[in-house]
This record gives sequence, structure tokens and C-alpha cells, in this order.
Amino acid sequence: FSLFSFVSPALGSGILFTYPEIATIAGVQGVIVYALASALPMLIFGFVGPVIRRKCPEGFVLTEWTRQRYGMVAMLYLSFVTLVTLFLYMVSELSGVGQVINLLTGLDDLPVMIVQCVVTTIYTSFGGFKISFLTDTIQGAMVMGLVVVAAITIGVEVDIKRDLIEESGLLKASLVGWQLLYILPVAIFTNDFFLAQLWLRTFASKTDKDLMIGTSLATFAILCVIVLVGSTGLVAVWSASWPGDPAQAGSVAFFSLLDSLPSWVVGVVLVMVVCLSTSAFDSIQSAMVSTASNDLFRNRLNIWVTRGLVVVVIIPVVAIALQAPSILQIYLISDLVSAATVPVLCIGLSDRFYFWRGFEFVVGSLGGILTVWIFGAIYYDDPMKGAELLLLQQGLYSGDWGAFGAFVAAPVGGLVWGFGALALRLTYQYVMARVKGHRFDALDRPAADDDAPAPEDAEVIIQQGAVKSKASGRFF
Repeated sequence: FSLFSFVSPALGSGILFTYPEIATIAGVQGVIVYALASALPMLIFGFVGPVIRRKCPEGFVLTEWTRQRYGMVAMLYLSFVTLVTLFLYMVSELSGVGQVINLLTGLDDLPVMIVQCVVTTIYTSFGGFKISFLTDTIQGAMVMGLVVVAAITIGVEVDIKRDLIEESGLLKASLVGWQLLYILPVAIFTNDFFLAQLWLRTFASKTDKDLMIGTSLATFAILCVIVLVGSTGLVAVWSASWPGDPAQAGSVAFFSLLDSLPSWVVGVVLVMVVCLSTSAFDSIQSAMVSTASNDLFRNRLNIWVTRGLVVVVIIPVVAIALQAPSILQIYLISDLVSAATVPVLCIGLSDRFYFWRGFEFVVGSLGGILTVWIFGAIYYDDPMKGAELLLLQQGLYSGDWGAFGAFVAAPVGGLVWGFGALALRLTYQYVMARVKGHRFDALDRPAADDDAPAPEDAEVIIQQGAVKSKASGRFF
């Protein structure tokens, strides 16, 4: 199983904005933390993937396991959140590639976005998952080679001013850097659960061993790429390429550095960006088609109709991408929702919590998001500021503890609301059992599944419409 099947969907053109920006603010500490936080969560699919594959051998997306474990309502809720996440990732990807092309060539970004959408739609429509996996391998290999070439060129061509290294303070630890040590692992670790394109690859792995090898190699490759890309922010500062006069935003530090390099390097970067963006975008498209087809229509709707609906969705994606705010902010909004949702979702993976149901999952997730608003309203003493915190309008670098508190409030609040919902449900069911004279059975362990667990090395076949659905789990 190709390691690039996991590398390419995890990277996109947005990395040229977000990682160098982190470097200009949190220095070496920020680059290392962000790189580790981005790469290590890939191991989730190597460790948790086999567990879910055994519990749901006929599935191919996480939401199918959610239906079997928590019921249809919980599955639809998670499907909605997943589709919203994929929508935001589409926006960030198109916004990223459009901005890169505009910055490097001066061309209008709208035609670039349209061409990319048309091209990826055509080849994913006819090739499906297989063509997406193939392009991941080709484009991933190209990106790795181009990153190496770009790194060597920067090392040879850029003149580092040694006096700026100490003056910049980027070698020192900072408050933001220490905050990121918690925020980024929580944000990225939980958000990866919503990336259906990675779950497709998890279920497509022939064996658990292949899956572990693929995710381990992908973790190392992603770590190397991100460290190299993030370091360009440091080099831009130390070579006086950034912030410039007038001062530029940290998100364009990488492109400020390119101004001091030979023109052929710009061409290399353009090729790399196109490869990154198309590979990430076609994976998102395939994931959106699969999620919508399986979750919303239960594979009863013609697949071409579903693909047509995804094309319709791309229209507002392009419109929003043209006006999109910071790419990092788009990611953070999605991360905050996942931080509230994933902890209460994963409780159901443990057999010890057999009594945990969909009601607790949904209430916990929504409660976690509500807790962020409550925290923001109290912290800023302003309900509107609390609402703005949900959108992280100040980003991660506001200089206060708002963003940090939000990423603490989301998972902790989700768990508190989830267990509160559990107590409420059990109380209601106990009272109803007493009133109706029935035996209280809400804490009875469910009957063992009649289906045998999937063999350790069983091949998982992904094919549209081939899912044999088990009965849904209990929501309440």
C-alpha cells in the first residue's frame, strides 16, 4: 500500500502559507511543534484503523461504524460534520492554490480554480477511488523530489544574515509556542478523524500490517516535508526577505523568500503547488462523494447523481474561496468542532463503555461547542466576543489565552455534557421502567454480534453499493 496514498491527502497548497507563518511567530519551537502535531496523528489510522475495521469490516468510512455503534441519528450528525469539514477543506485548498498562482505569476485566481475543479472532477468521476490513489502516488513522488530540489537551492542561494538570527528571537521559546504545544496536537489529532479521504485509504489497505507500514512511512515523510516548508519562514526572517517594507503578513513569508531566488525555482514551486493541490482536492472530492452516497442515500441513489450534487457544491466553494479569510483560520474552525466531537465519539470504541449511546455522543459534541461560547463570553465578559471565539477570528496569536481556552473548553466541555446526558438518559429510563413496571435494562450488556470479526489480514474491498449494512446501533 503506497505511502503516498496517505502523504498526498494530508498535504495541500495551504502548507506554503500556514507553516511558514507559524515560524515567523513562534520560531523554531512553533515549527517543531506544528510538524510533530501534523505528522504524528497519521499514526491514528495505523493503530485505531484496525480496531474499527474489525468492528465494521464491511464499512469504508468512519460514519458507517458510527451508524452501527450509535444509530442513524448519530451517523447523520457525524456525516453532516464530516461534509462540512470537507467543504471547508475544499475552500482552503482552492483559496490556497489561487493565492499561490496570483502571488507568483500575477494571474487571476478564478480561472485557476475553475480549471482545477473541472480537471479533478473529470478524472475522479471516471476513475473513482483507484485513479485518486494512482494520482496520489505520482503527485506525491513528484512533490518529495521537488521539495528536496527547492531545499538545496534555498541552502545554496539564500544569504543568511547572522546578526538577524539572535535579534529575531525565533530561537527562543515563547508563550504562543507553549500554547501551541497543546492546541495543535488536540486540533489536528481530532480533526484527522473527520478526513474521510484518509478513512477510505485505511479501509482500502489489504492488511493491518500494510496499513501500519504505510502510515508509519507517511508520518516520517510528512514530518520531513513540513519541517522543510516551515523552515522557510525562519530563513525568510534571517535573510531579511521578510517582513519587508511595507511589512508583509507572516502567511506570505515563503513567497517573500522566493523573490531572492532564481526564476526557475518559481517554476519548480508552481509545479509542486499544482501537484499538491490537485492531489488533495481530488481526494476531498472522492471522500465527499463516498460520504454522501453511503450516509445520506445509503447507496440507493445513482452514483452519477451524487457526483453531480458534489459538482453543485463546488460552485459555492469557489465563491467562498475567492473571498476566504486566512487559510489557517479555516482549518481552526474545523479543528474546534472536531475537538468537541471526537472525544465523545471515541468512548464508544471501548467495550467497557457498552452503555454509551448516540444520545450522549450528539449532546456531548454540541455541548462542547456551546462550552466554547460560554468560556469566551466569561473570559472576554462579552457574549459577542464569545461568539467570535467560535470562529477564532483572532487566530492563534492574539496574545491572550482565548484560543488556548477554546481548545480546552471544547473537549472537556464535550465530555462533561456527554456524561451529563448519560445521567439524564439513565434517570429517565429508570423512572419510565418503574412507572411501567418493566425491568430496568439500560445498563445490560448488548448481545454479542453474530458476525465473526474480520480476520487480522482480511482484505477490505471498497466498492460503491457493495456495503451490507448491519442493524443500526441504539441512539437512546
